[in-house]
Amino acid sequence: PPLTGVIRSVVLILTLLGTWFLMQTYFDHRWKVINPRSWLAKQPPRHKCGNQRSCPQNYFAFKITSGAANVVGPSICFEDKIIMSSVKNNIGRGLNIMLVNGTNGKLLKTGIFDMYSGDINKLDAFLQEIKVGTIVLVASYDDPATKMNAKVQAHFERLGSSHVRKLGFRDNWVFLGAKGMKNKSPFEEHIKNDRKTNKYDGWPEMLEMEGCTPRKMD
Repeated sequence: PPLTGVIRSVVLILTLLGTWFLMQTYFDHRWKVINPRSWLAKQPPRHKCGNQRSCPQNYFAFKITSGAANVVGPSICFEDKIIMSSVKNNIGRGLNIMLVNGTNGKLLKTGIFDMYSGDINKLDAFLQEIKVGTIVLVASYDDPATKMNAKVQAHFERLGSSHVRKLGFRDNWVFLGAKGMKNKSPFEEHIKNDRKTNKYDGWPEMLEMEGCTPRKMD
């Protein structure tokens, strides 16, 4: 009957009005709560290289990540710029090394040295040419040590390494040192390849190290 249709229409209109009123009240309240300005203000600040904290003046921010097994490559970030990574296609198996001017932070050179092959002589020459005041960042990938010899180990020790002589087959290693250091570097991590503790089949877990290095390390 026509009357039934009118009643239905009135009920529908009232329902719609009630829903509109509830939505207006709710979303007006929610909008005040999640106002973008207040939300953004509460976000923690982003630090260089995505690190946990910012660095003081006259310090450089860095993050070094080793490779994961022989699948995921390493990366090196310096002063919020990713210098070496799989995305940039400038990393490789063995030791991935970056040289930075210790005064102004400018990139000097990068190098990839395969420790399975005969790159040990190239690595020796590369390390010999490093000038005093240069910051050296190293990330291993797959294997850092198969062809390692005492001469190259001595180079790394002069850069501040405490672990280079302990490196073995498929260990993971990240390191930051400098030419001309008087003391051992505080920036070094090493994990052994051990079947009992390996995260991957035949390789230990990935290493990640971040921090702030002074412009002139000593």
